[in-house]
Amino acid sequence: MKLAWREIKNSKVRFIILGSIVFLVSLLTFIISGLANGLSADNASLIKDLPEGHIFMSEDADEMYNMSRIDRGTEKKLLNEREDASVFSIQMGFMNDGNEKQHSVAFVTSTGSDLFNHVEAGEVILDRSFEGEGIQVGDVLTNNQFSGEFIVKGFVDQKKFSHAPVAYINIDNYREMYRVEEMQLAFIPEGESSFEIAGLQSFTNQEFLNTIPSYSAEQMSLNMIVWFLVIISGMLFGIFFYMMNVQKIGLYGILKAIGLKTGDLFKMMWTQMLFITFISLVLSAVISQVFNGIAPEGMPFNLTMETTVQLSVVFLITGFIGSTISGIQIKKVEPLQAIQQGEV
Repeated sequence: MKLAWREIKNSKVRFIILGSIVFLVSLLTFIISGLANGLSADNASLIKDLPEGHIFMSEDADEMYNMSRIDRGTEKKLLNEREDASVFSIQMGFMNDGNEKQHSVAFVTSTGSDLFNHVEAGEVILDRSFEGEGIQVGDVLTNNQFSGEFIVKGFVDQKKFSHAPVAYINIDNYREMYRVEEMQLAFIPEGESSFEIAGLQSFTNQEFLNTIPSYSAEQMSLNMIVWFLVIISGMLFGIFFYMMNVQKIGLYGILKAIGLKTGDLFKMMWTQMLFITFISLVLSAVISQVFNGIAPEGMPFNLTMETTVQLSVVFLITGFIGSTISGIQIKKVEPLQAIQQGEV
């Protein structure tokens, strides 16, 4: 410990440079992770907020929810067999406010279930983001496919689908707007994996999210960037400590000659790695959490402490692996040979 701390004090510039790089890489990783989580919620919070269970769509829909149709007979049978089941539909569309301004929405309607908001015919409940656009309770909205009007009855927090705010409408209004009788999807909370419905294909919540093209492509890209940054951080540690170890072969030979064990030299290197990584991660975590609190309301950014801690642990593990691999040469150092090499 004393040797590690003494070397840090004697080589401040080197360790400050490494710490700065780790700080920037970890901060960038936290920010991108927060954007990934925020975009995930902005894209599919309607589904992510459902309890764990199984979502069913018709087999001939080719895993495209908007092409799915559940016939009335299957719907009735399912609701009779499972009291906790619900059948619902999602359709993208538009609503016009009193100024004829058009707003993109995801219309949602369902059979009787506490998992979805229910309204009477001619009413609508909107995602709270509409409040920022000046829409209030009691306002009248219209839709070109609907003969009547919608009166805003309330707002719900963070209900989005495909980056569009949700609009809960009555099932009869939905059928009039889209000229359909069948609903699209069925949901059974905590449904057994073996539970089957003839003609329907079963998905877990996550599997259903992956059938949404924009969701899977978006999350895959951002998560790939996050893991590349984590791998890069491990490589940085490996390269840094490898270069330092090459320069200190003579010193390691002297230390071994006076009785210091190889394990002690590794402990010295690990102590330095942990010290640098810990300081860098604390700073980047604090800044990212501050940004999480002050991020503009319209920015889809959500970085939880749980995610921050998990990424920090991953950074520590990759730093440990990178520095350990670079230190393998320490084990091979022979005292006399290293001292002679240092004298050349």
